Amino acid sequence: MSVTRSITGLIRNRFISGLLIIVPLVISYQVIIFLFTKLDSILNPLVSKYTGYQVPGLGIAVTVLVIMLVGFVARSVIGSRLFRAWENLLVRVPVVRTVYGPAKQLLEAFTASSETSFKRVALVEYPRKGVWIIGFLAQDVDLSTGGIDGEFRAVFIPSTPTPFTGFMAMIPKNDIRPLEMQVEEAVKFLVSGGVACPQIFLGNAKPDKDVSA
Repeated sequence: MSVTRSITGLIRNRFISGLLIIVPLVISYQVIIFLFTKLDSILNPLVSKYTGYQVPGLGIAVTVLVIMLVGFVARSVIGSRLFRAWENLLVRVPVVRTVYGPAKQLLEAFTASSETSFKRVALVEYPRKGVWIIGFLAQDVDLSTGGIDGEFRAVFIPSTPTPFTGFMAMIPKNDIRPLEMQVEEAVKFLVSGGVACPQIFLGNAKPDKDVSA
């Protein structure tokens, strides 16, 4: 493999990695800001006209309600069909499908109760011995093709306070300490920077050593 090809591959991989992080965040931010500004500019004058009062935060409240309404519609029969049709259109666009597919799978891993969701929450010793961080257990992986023996598991190591970003590591099962904790609890703990501490960390509970689940 030539040096030029190696550099090109490195740049391409780093570019795609950056897109996976930036694009979902930017799109979410732009959509929320757009909804907030539009709804606030429409509703506040109407409310002020008929009541004589300005309602601080009206745009934010309505934006939250609109997002929840879209979520309910997407779960309906007709809404789910429309959403699938929109997704089928997106995955036909070369650059978008590279980013949208993996980003959607990662988000579903946090929220969905399916085969693609994270299985359990666990503790992993990183970056040095005696320091533990939270990870999300994914699938068992076979590294024998690389000449590595043993039982390994793919673990997503989230960052704080944005747990939807982070890195993936393939860790020996014996080095993983699963916890009796819901994924939602772990996400709250990470987003809050440790302030919203789960009950399991407030008592004398010890991590479950069974990694077979």
